[in-house]
Amino acid sequence: MSAASNIHEFTLNSIDGKASPLSAYDGKVVMLVNVASRCGYTPQYSGLEALYEKYKDRGLVILGFPANNFGGQEPGTNEEIKTFCSAKYNVTFPMYAKVSVKGEDTTPLYQFLTQAKGGEIKWNFTKFLTDKHGKVIARFEPNVTPDSPEVRSAIEAALQK
Repeated sequence: MSAASNIHEFTLNSIDGKASPLSAYDGKVVMLVNVASRCGYTPQYSGLEALYEKYKDRGLVILGFPANNFGGQEPGTNEEIKTFCSAKYNVTFPMYAKVSVKGEDTTPLYQFLTQAKGGEIKWNFTKFLTDKHGKVIARFEPNVTPDSPEVRSAIEAALQK
């Protein structure tokens, strides 16, 4: 069990290997997504980037967490993942170093997220939404696209609080 009360208590490495505390996003609405480069849902990078572009000036941050937990769909190094995301999908939202989101080696952040909402992650591109105080307020399964009405309305509601 995680003793944390919000995501701001965690520090992970950025995709460039630098310590990147989530406390930097205090006061922002944050969507955390476990991503993979070789997944059927990989085209959601485009939708995530579009969401980020649409709402970043209003206080939304999207954070990508590459994970190789499902079908070996994220086999690359952090550098390869970064190159893929920028070259193929023009990703500008913050990306983190590869993590584990399932199993005995689950990173503490994902232990916290899954305890807060919905239990074990079932596949890539599961999305967690937190309020401006880092509390988990919504979870969207992989088949719920970033441009879906329920995602947009949850973001709009969180940004207005």
